Amino acid sequence: MRFVLAPEMTAELFEELLDCWTEVTNAGGAVGFVPPVTPDDIRPTAEKAFARTSDDLLVGFDDEGRVACWLILADNGSGLRAHWRWVVRVMVHPKHQGRGYGRALMLAADDAARRLGLEALQLTCRGGTGVDGFYASVGYHEVGRVARSIRLAPGEERDEIYLIKWL
Repeated sequence: MRFVLAPEMTAELFEELLDCWTEVTNAGGAVGFVPPVTPDDIRPTAEKAFARTSDDLLVGFDDEGRVACWLILADNGSGLRAHWRWVVRVMVHPKHQGRGYGRALMLAADDAARRLGLEALQLTCRGGTGVDGFYASVGYHEVGRVARSIRLAPGEERDEIYLIKWL
């Protein structure tokens, strides 16, 4: 696996990232949408996300040079908080899940953050998925949660869990 921070956003890379996002969502991943989705459902959000974060995109490429996993180290927009970033849109393509790519991606994010001179990474995740246990296994600590703040459907709410990792 090869990780690249701030890869050139070509049309081909955009489509691979979009495909990954679609596949992760349809496999049940908690990445901002509820399945089923098509690439066209996600495209407007992806265009906005990638336009804002071109320098903060971290992509893991598999041995064939294809997108295997990715995340964004999002600037929080405040000089008072310049020592940390939000980790958003963490995803591993379903065909690569279960191979340790998620762990490798999170460790690569730590390395990238250190190279950027950051002191901490923060993220949120959807309660009820068990992914908070994964984040704990790579050094994140829960610092709070907002009950029922994520609505998947009427009457189907989840907590939003806030986590931090000091580097």
